This record gives sequence, C-alpha cells and structure tokens, in this order.
Amino acid sequence: MAPAVKEVTPCGGYVPSILFGNGARGTLNMEEFLDFGVFRGVRDPEAFKRARVAFDTVEWDCGADLDPEFVYAKTVKTLPAE
Repeated sequence: MAPAVKEVTPCGGYVPSILFGNGARGTLNMEEFLDFGVFRGVRDPEAFKRARVAFDTVEWDCGADLDPEFVYAKTVKTLPAE
C-alpha cells in the first residue's frame, strides 16, 4: 500500500510537487498522460493548477484522479534527511 498524499502543489507546467505521509517528497510529470480519457479535462494549465488532495491522492475539478500506487511509483522522490 502506498503512503497517502498529504500535499500537492503546482510547480509549473504539468508537474506538481507531492508530499507523502511517510515524509517523501518529489515531483510527478503528468504531461504524457493528458491526452487520455478524463485527463483531457486538465490539459488547460489553469485547470491543472487546481489539483488538490482528496482521499489520500491527487484529484482535479473535472473528476480526474490518480491511483495512490501510481502517484507513489511515478513520483521522482527525495526522502527527508535523517
């Protein structure tokens, strides 16, 4: 089971910064996925910026959301210093 998404912040383009419940943080490049199905609804940069956390993952106003396992697997992560 993937850690919950705790925070999502637009970084420019189609790359949000993601903070997970286990302290990992990273970025997720979504550009290659925006030509498919419901994700066409967030191709508009202003719509994409309205990403938010819902049910431990990333969601947009148009109803598009991401599987938490996908988010964790595809995010380029940096772990917090110990």
